[in-house]
Amino acid sequence: MSIGVGIFLMAVGAILAFAVRDSAGAVNLQVVGYILMLAGLAGILLSFYITNRRRRVETNAIDPAVEEEYRVVEEHHRDVNE
Repeated sequence: MSIGVGIFLMAVGAILAFAVRDSAGAVNLQVVGYILMLAGLAGILLSFYITNRRRRVETNAIDPAVEEEYRVVEEHHRDVNE
């Protein structure tokens, strides 16, 4: 569920909870509105959590190829000085 769907659910839920004063038989539209608002909020929070988890990629400070080249240069430099 994306952020847009979560906002849409919250808007529809708010309309049902606060603007509609009609009862559809055994279904209480205000309760349905509150449930939709909670589902929208949960969707938005879940979307943020999933997005941030994907962005946190553990990386090394130095590229492995560059690190290997740096190590070879340092070893060569040590050998020359000795």
